[in-house]
Amino acid sequence: MASHAKTLQSSYPWTTSPLITSAPMRLIAGEALTLSVSRSHGLGFLAIGTDLASLALLKTITTSLHENPIPNTPPGILPIGVGFICFGIDLAAAVSTISSAPQKPAAAWLFAPREENDLIAWSSGIRDASAGKTAIWIQIGTVASALQVARTCRPDVLVIQGSDAGGHGLAHSSSLISLLPECADALSKAGFGHIPLIAAGGIADGRGVASASMLGAAGICMGTRFLCSPEAAISDGYRGAVLRAGDGGVSTARTKLYDRLRGTTGWPEQYDGRAVLNHSFWDHEKGVAEEENRRLYGESVKLGDEGWGEKARMTTYAGTGVGLINKIMPAGEIVKEVSRDAKTLLKRGASHL
Repeated sequence: MASHAKTLQSSYPWTTSPLITSAPMRLIAGEALTLSVSRSHGLGFLAIGTDLASLALLKTITTSLHENPIPNTPPGILPIGVGFICFGIDLAAAVSTISSAPQKPAAAWLFAPREENDLIAWSSGIRDASAGKTAIWIQIGTVASALQVARTCRPDVLVIQGSDAGGHGLAHSSSLISLLPECADALSKAGFGHIPLIAAGGIADGRGVASASMLGAAGICMGTRFLCSPEAAISDGYRGAVLRAGDGGVSTARTKLYDRLRGTTGWPEQYDGRAVLNHSFWDHEKGVAEEENRRLYGESVKLGDEGWGEKARMTTYAGTGVGLINKIMPAGEIVKEVSRDAKTLLKRGASHL
C-alpha cells in the first residue's frame, strides 16, 4: 500500500504519511478544528453536514489561509476538505457554492445518500463545479457498497468505516479489522485496487494507525479522539463525558434512540448512531415511555454541562475508542503525536520482517 500512501501525499503535499484526517463531524468540526489539523500536516474536514450555511466558512478560511498560508498547498486549492450528509442537503446549492469559490476544497467527503445511486450525481456535480480540483471521498461500510461506488462514481478515495465508529454510520456493519482487508481484496480483484483506502472507526492513537496501515489503509480518519481537543465545537460537559467513558464496547452502543430524543430525524433507515450510554438509554431499556424520556431529555438540555453529569441524559456520540482517550490536547498536537507514534511502530515492524 506504499503506492497509495504516495498518491495521497502527492495529492495533498502539505501532509505527511500515513495521512491523518479529522472526520467532518456535524456541528463539531468547524473552522478551528479543520485548520488546526491541516496546519499540522494532516487533512482537516469542515463539517457542512446538512447545513448549507456552513459553506460560508469557506470564505473566512480562505482569508485565514491568505494571511497565514500552509506551505506546499497547490495553487487554487484550499488545504482542507468539506463533508456533506447527502440525504439532507441540496446538491445544486452545494455545487453552486463550490463553483463560485475562487479556491476549491481539496476534497469532498460524501456520506449517507438517500439512495446509493444519488452519489453518482454528487460525484459528477462536484467534479464539474471544481474543474476536477476537488477530490471525491466516499464513505462506505460494506464490501458491496465499496464495489458499487467504485464502479459508478470513480471515487478518488474510499473511506472504509467500521462498526466501532462513533456518531452516525451503518446500523449493520463489521469491525474495521475484517471490513478493511476484505474491501481491499474485493476492490483489487474487481480492478479497483488503485483507489486509496482511508480507515475509520475505533482508531484513537498511533497503534490504531499502524494496524490500519497493515490492513491495507493508506491513511486514517479519527473523530472521537478530536472531541477531546479544545478546537472541537462541543461543550465541556460533552468533552467530560468522553473522557470519563471507558471500555467502549460496553459503555457505548449503536442506537436510533438519541436521534428520536433530540429530534434529528430523517436519516435513511439503514443508519443509526453510536453513543455513550446514559440514563436516557437505560430508562428506554427499562420500558420508560418515549414521551416521558423525551421530556426528561429536554429538562437535561436546560442544565447545560450538567446534562452530561452524574445523571447524564444528553447525547454523547463517540466510538469504542473512548477508553484510549484520557486527556485534552490541541488538535494539532494530536495529529503530531499519532503520526509520530505510528511511524515509530511501522518502522519497528519493518525492521523485524
